[in-house]
Amino acid sequence: MSTNVNHAPLEYQTEHNQMSILGFWIFLAAEVVLFSTLFATYAVLFGRTADAPTPSELFELDIVLVMTFLLLTSSFTCGIAIHQMRHGSNKGLITWMIITLALGLGFLGFEVYEFIHYSHEGATLPSSAYWSSFYVLAGTHGLHVTLGIGWAILLLIQLFKKGITKVTSRKVFIISLYWHFLDVIWIFIFTSVYLIGMVV
Repeated sequence: MSTNVNHAPLEYQTEHNQMSILGFWIFLAAEVVLFSTLFATYAVLFGRTADAPTPSELFELDIVLVMTFLLLTSSFTCGIAIHQMRHGSNKGLITWMIITLALGLGFLGFEVYEFIHYSHEGATLPSSAYWSSFYVLAGTHGLHVTLGIGWAILLLIQLFKKGITKVTSRKVFIISLYWHFLDVIWIFIFTSVYLIGMVV
């Protein structure tokens, strides 16, 4: 007779996998604390631009919207990758993970362009308290995206070699949690940093 465990998704079918996923949720809780601290610092230092340009002078809505579209779409494609995994399609999983990574790389490309543009306009890390807090907050998120892409590339290599197993499915599911978390953080950055910065 089948047990309830056997009816669970592949990534939950061993106690080790279940504990690993629980442990990652705890890690994400710690990440929430980290970003909460960065958001609080940004809020305290908001407006303290000294002689540097203000955010309303530099922020460009079209670029930020493209970045948002790329990252949120990558969350959607990541969800499709998980769907493919749960239907046993290693090819589909790999394909959608590659698309997810391509969108993530596009996001990073625009963010690097954005930072370079701001620097050329006189808004650098040491130019004011505001811009320091901005670069630390947005840069920390960008660093997380970069680490996520590197992590996913290593996982793709395992999928090419081993296919979908209880171990690789756990790893894919965990990185999907990480990727969705970064999208949620970006929504907060988009609203509290860019949208407010453009009008204040």
